[in-house]
Amino acid sequence: MKHLGTGIGWRPEIAAAVEGMPGIDWVEAVAENVCPGHLPESLVRLRERGVTVVPHGVSLGLGGADRPDEGKLADLAAAAEALGSPLVTEHIAFVRAGGALTASPLLEAGHLLPVPRTRDALDVLCENIRIAQDALPVPLAVENIAALISWPGEEMTEGQFLYDLADRTGVRLLIDVANLHTNHVNRGEDPAKALDELPVEAIAYVHVAGGFERDGVWHDSHAHAVPPAVLAILADLSSRVRPPGVLLERDENFPAPAELERELTAIRETVEKASISMVPEVSAPVAAAPAVSDAVVPAAPEAPEPTEVPDETAASPAAERASGDAHKASPSTDPARQRLALAQAALLSALVAGTPVPEGFDGTRLSVQARALAGKRADVVAKVAPELPEILAEAYRKSFVAYAHVHPMTGGYRRDALDFAEHLLLGGRLEDPDVRRQVSDWWLERSGPAPLSQHPAARLARATRRVLLRR
Repeated sequence: MKHLGTGIGWRPEIAAAVEGMPGIDWVEAVAENVCPGHLPESLVRLRERGVTVVPHGVSLGLGGADRPDEGKLADLAAAAEALGSPLVTEHIAFVRAGGALTASPLLEAGHLLPVPRTRDALDVLCENIRIAQDALPVPLAVENIAALISWPGEEMTEGQFLYDLADRTGVRLLIDVANLHTNHVNRGEDPAKALDELPVEAIAYVHVAGGFERDGVWHDSHAHAVPPAVLAILADLSSRVRPPGVLLERDENFPAPAELERELTAIRETVEKASISMVPEVSAPVAAAPAVSDAVVPAAPEAPEPTEVPDETAASPAAERASGDAHKASPSTDPARQRLALAQAALLSALVAGTPVPEGFDGTRLSVQARALAGKRADVVAKVAPELPEILAEAYRKSFVAYAHVHPMTGGYRRDALDFAEHLLLGGRLEDPDVRRQVSDWWLERSGPAPLSQHPAARLARATRRVLLRR
């Protein structure tokens, strides 16, 4: 695994600033925002200067009950090849539920949700990761996520779950120390214990980010300065193993470039200072161990022994790594997938469709999570369709959050924006005629073919819809 150094999350809003920052060894770009045939000029210039670019996926849903979508895997592979990346990364999370496995409507979370730390979920996740590994041209690393809620009946700690995951699949780990802090505040989990249990030698790189606390809940906003508590966890990790790379994440509320540079300096100094006291035996570079195995990973305290058996029903190389001896086969996960699918669908339905809270969950925390998901949807739709908040002004966010609480997202964010506009128009919720006209024109322009057909029949259909919508 390549030594990455110190990096920052590349975002279009700070592209020019990132290009001018000293000491940037690498950047990370959201994979879904990368079009392989039309790379942003800023990323092209960075690559030409020798800056490594890593695509970071957010929509694959490796922790979901369904097998990974082949199209999304192909897109992730194409992004990695276009950027000349040494690896790609994704999350240990589910982002959708329902569908064929539950005979219910497919629901989209619009955000990353935690996977239960159970044997069922681990079996499914391991198989999904093997499928992804077979489809990708470069190594895969997966990230621990932040969570507001806890699953009832969990069978492992986070460290044990990650230990078994790396041991069974050879996947690399992207450890987000800000997420460890989030889970400490929200779920009472000790970051030091998690670091004690996980295989630090499997770390590909580390995320560092800021957030804020409100009413006893830590929100991993990526829009605030990195707090001392997160730097303390980074120092703890760096005293155990020098991470091959450390990256500052910032998604919103971007400060001046000088402030970002100060945060990067603090991160770099934290790693350097902690690494001085690092135990020599633990400081071996991760590149020396291309796959996690019993020979290189020390036994994690309290980590349960894996109980895999060969999957005799697997006919596809996606079910078992082609390297054979290098990876253990997973048990058949079809029953596990069905059980996990039902559990995830019930949770997601409660979060986005207002159905009853599943047994064992904290209803108050689920309400907080539901509001956070609605707010996240509002923020992303505002970026995908910036005309809507411009037209609706101060009424946009309140209207969208009210809409989101009773209208689950069933497609992507573009579809979500169109559905929201249609909801406003058909429900008679726009009293100002000028606002109604602008929303109607926006919806008509984007809901049909692109570019709009000028055929007389198409023009007549648009005119008819416009008349109906304005009544």
